[in-house]
Amino acid sequence: MKQLILLLLCITTIAVHAQQPDWQKAAGDHMSFEVASIKPDDGPFKSPSFALSTDEWFNDPNGHFHADFTLTTYISFAYKFWLTTEESRALYSKLPDWVRTQRFEVQANAPLHTTKDQYRLMMQSLLAERFGLTLHFEQKDLPVLAMTLVKPGKPGPQLTPHEQGPACDTPSKTVFPPMCYAYSARPAENGEWLNGSRATTMELLAAFVGMTGQMQNEIDRRVVDQTGLTGQWDFTLELLPPTQMRKDSTATGPSFLEAIREQLGITLKPARMPVSLPVIDTIQPLSEN
Repeated sequence: MKQLILLLLCITTIAVHAQQPDWQKAAGDHMSFEVASIKPDDGPFKSPSFALSTDEWFNDPNGHFHADFTLTTYISFAYKFWLTTEESRALYSKLPDWVRTQRFEVQANAPLHTTKDQYRLMMQSLLAERFGLTLHFEQKDLPVLAMTLVKPGKPGPQLTPHEQGPACDTPSKTVFPPMCYAYSARPAENGEWLNGSRATTMELLAAFVGMTGQMQNEIDRRVVDQTGLTGQWDFTLELLPPTQMRKDSTATGPSFLEAIREQLGITLKPARMPVSLPVIDTIQPLSEN
């Protein structure tokens, strides 16, 4: 019996490490805030010290972390996942309503020069300590959209290797977006919507394509990168604003799928493949600070 238990423990340990993403290994695996306070907040929303986004954009707060969001935002930030609408619904639908509706204000201190991914690890520890959060990832064979190039090895005119554009050392006033790593959007002069990012990866671009395609009601599943492109890339994309933001119902312009094909040289093909999805095992009301 002891040998069986040890074998099961070994298998569990191997599975956990196999699921550990590369970014987490590089960041340091386990970290905690030096001091942290968290409390419910029903007052006006307070802006965070930096964007709790899945992308790599980061404004170093010099060790002073502040945020004011629901647990769904903190969880997505801490574990760096970018879920489709259906995946998010499946993850949170069986949890208490307060997980999705109650904002919590977090004030915390971290060592100087802590990276964004290290803040994610600290948030993982805080959620485990104060909310008893535990989760795991499961592999599921799902229908997806494979993101490929229309012409193998040849990106579109508005998707270029990052090294061909301005460096990230200083903000640029001549290109969009002005800062690297963030995913940005703004109105364009012709009534269309300008999206873009600099120094991004194909993995993040696939997540962006999936999210934006859902907002445009043109995509209903996860997008997985199969372009074969590596390294960092810059792109801009012009298309109609999201449906809910259009003031003129007669507005014209390329559809989202047309825009990514013509401007980025990207097409989406139906496929099935294993996808790693989060499953929340336990979550509890906030414990005392």
